[in-house]
Amino acid sequence: MPMAQRSEADTDKAAATDANAHQGAAAESVAAAEAIAAGTSSTSLEQYFEALLQPQRGQEAASVIEAVAQVKPELLTPHIELMVKQLGSSHAHVALCCAHCLPVLARVAPAKVAKQLKVMQAALPDAPAIAKDGLVRTFVALCVASVTYQKRLIDSFELALRTGSPEQLPAWVGHILPALKGEPYAQARSVVEQRLPDPELPREVAQQVADFLGVKLRPLPDRK
Repeated sequence: MPMAQRSEADTDKAAATDANAHQGAAAESVAAAEAIAAGTSSTSLEQYFEALLQPQRGQEAASVIEAVAQVKPELLTPHIELMVKQLGSSHAHVALCCAHCLPVLARVAPAKVAKQLKVMQAALPDAPAIAKDGLVRTFVALCVASVTYQKRLIDSFELALRTGSPEQLPAWVGHILPALKGEPYAQARSVVEQRLPDPELPREVAQQVADFLGVKLRPLPDRK
């Protein structure tokens, strides 16, 4: 076999091996989560949360905790305060785990998540990208769970929509606006519309947002 063909075959084989390993690890995490939910696990959920903060075992623990969020999310409610705190962790697997779980918990246990609302709102302006996205999606989930959170969160939504990066903005618009009604919706939409003429917003991003809003994007000669 020529060297180039062998190299391609080796690459494809390695990719397939990695994919199979990932699928196997995901299946193990789901099985562990189901055992926790059934009360048959030899490792407690508390132990997984302890492992989450350990560099050697954190990735595995994160996968199991995320699986629990899908299998039986209410089991995670005693750990809401910890997840809010660790959302800004410098370790990506910790931050991603919390960003994945908190929006789920906001849907199934909104009142318990809302106890941390002031802390989360205060963290939003200076939060790292992963944490900021997790916070926005958690706020959206609270509004979907109950309209009573809309007015409490509109300032946070306006901040996110006003300052979100071009990479963040389309997804946030798609999450936030459908979750709001009445005056909060009008306020949030107005912030988005005000960003459309910004020449610093790339054309393809601005067009995507304009299409979502159902408005015509005005051409700007100095737009990127």
